[in-house]
Amino acid sequence: MRTTYQEALDYIYSFIDPTRKGATTDEEANRNLLRMRTLLADAGNPHHSFRSVVIAGTKGKGSTAALVEAIVRAARWRTGLFTSPHLHSYRERFQIDRTLISQADLISLVATLQPVIDRFDAEPYGRPTTFDLSLLLALHYFANQSINLAVLEIGLGGRFDAVNVVTPIVAGISSISYDHMAILGTSLAEIAWNKAGIIKSGVPVVTVPQADEVMHVLMNEATLCQAPLWQAEPTGLMPVQASGTPMAYPIAPEPALQGLFQNENARLALGIALLLEDTGFTIGAEAMRRGLAEVRWPGRFELLPGTPPVLIDGAHNGDSAHKLIASLKASVPYERLILVFGTSRDKAISDIAAELVPPATTVILTRSAHTRAMDLDRMVAAVTPHLQGTLLVKPDVATALQMARELANPHDLILVTGSLFVVAAARESLGLAVAD
Repeated sequence: MRTTYQEALDYIYSFIDPTRKGATTDEEANRNLLRMRTLLADAGNPHHSFRSVVIAGTKGKGSTAALVEAIVRAARWRTGLFTSPHLHSYRERFQIDRTLISQADLISLVATLQPVIDRFDAEPYGRPTTFDLSLLLALHYFANQSINLAVLEIGLGGRFDAVNVVTPIVAGISSISYDHMAILGTSLAEIAWNKAGIIKSGVPVVTVPQADEVMHVLMNEATLCQAPLWQAEPTGLMPVQASGTPMAYPIAPEPALQGLFQNENARLALGIALLLEDTGFTIGAEAMRRGLAEVRWPGRFELLPGTPPVLIDGAHNGDSAHKLIASLKASVPYERLILVFGTSRDKAISDIAAELVPPATTVILTRSAHTRAMDLDRMVAAVTPHLQGTLLVKPDVATALQMARELANPHDLILVTGSLFVVAAARESLGLAVAD
């Protein structure tokens, strides 16, 4: 029996298996879904007691989830939000009306579900993962809290992700680009096929403008599933493979979240909201306006005023890094750019460095404390060909950020990016971490 918060966390994290290898075939990957379905069935299928939106994508799925949740909550519906990874506290992963689960409730959840988990037969489908447990806990918590709508962010990919056992009433697919290629595939079409797996029979799906090869895959999957496919355009929702007529947004898609790329996420969220209205959720223009105006999503183009200002963002592939630099040039004035950069081992660092490094006067390489952090020697080798200024190396994010502040002039800009783990470490060093 877990009686403290730390004991509950220790139990959840005890299911991390560092020796576990990724699936090598679709049949093997499908065991993730079979395992999650069985685990949920053993727990009474809590996800059947409420309706859900599921959101996949490479970049922007977390921001879109936060935007959808804010809009629906502004319309006075009770919401559950499941996202990953967390920045500072595990409790960030599941929230009711954007309030983190309390330590006491998490302890109680683990105590309630531990017997179900402990008697789970791992022989057919493998031992549950920590992510499986997180999803199980979240869905059970949402059911107990009598929510109206859960907004669920896919963890990795889509087709074989544990979240994909949930059949939503509307699905969303944000921008798709290269990431997790060792797992999802080396071409955009392969990656899109994985993301398109969240499309369900007859369930409307909204996406944003995509590369032609990506859109081709999404259209094929929607046809197979007889699912209406819509595209969130600048002025409204346009049918791609749907019987409906175009729907104009009742408000301008301008969110409180900063960064040009957030406008695209806002359009996607508004498109999802419009389709939710067709399922019986009364939302309206005012709730959409309030939701976009009041949404918060730390660590994504988060500009911290000061002398000099610090901008932190979780850009983690070449495409997101390109969009980050474009947003900087369009909206943040500065004299010199000082880059604090660290990433994870599985990322295409050359693609990221090609976008982030050339504009920087000084580049300070660092790494988070996470086990997946990329070695500094490998980072140096990848960054050097793109370097236009000075290169420094610091062993941890706090030290790197301190060095950046010592080097910067009042009108310079410090950019901290490369992964959400680096972003989290930066926010913690700046005293912005969520109390746990």
